[in-house]
Amino acid sequence: MFKAKILFIGPSESGKTVLANFLSDTTENVGGEYRPTKGVRILEFETQAEGGRTTRGVELWDCSGDFKFESCWPAIMKDSCGVVIIFNPDVKSHLKEIETWHSMFISPQSLQESQCLLIAHQKPGSEVENGRLQLASSLNKLQLIHSNLEEEPELVRQGFIRYLGNVVKALSERREQEEMSIIT
Repeated sequence: MFKAKILFIGPSESGKTVLANFLSDTTENVGGEYRPTKGVRILEFETQAEGGRTTRGVELWDCSGDFKFESCWPAIMKDSCGVVIIFNPDVKSHLKEIETWHSMFISPQSLQESQCLLIAHQKPGSEVENGRLQLASSLNKLQLIHSNLEEEPELVRQGFIRYLGNVVKALSERREQEEMSIIT
């Protein structure tokens, strides 16, 4: 089975690991204590496609938000199918920092907009409402999901499954174009 390699990137302490664990149905006994990811964690799981007719394999790469691992990023990006930038909308510096993540991970790979996703992950007690965020113009074109695992966890899961469908569709279209270029 084909596995979609999806990168979870973004600033430190934005909730990447919490979301990765939730979406992959992985549980860890961390007791709510923050433990930064060292380099990258790879979670493999299967999920039902929208409508539940087919199963998709996912390789979710939960990447550290620490720039000391920057030398590893080219290897991490290799063969990725999609990028999800996760940030905490309560932290003003994250809104600026996600522009850097976009320029370092999305621009060099020439990914289509449908292969990219922004998740504004709201931690418990968040003050930010699901309104419009002031994002850079390069980020305004990307799909944005507001994540609140306490109040609406299944909306987050459904949004991610829709995103995976977009990634698979983009890959299928690219494969068809490559096959047609070989034939003609």
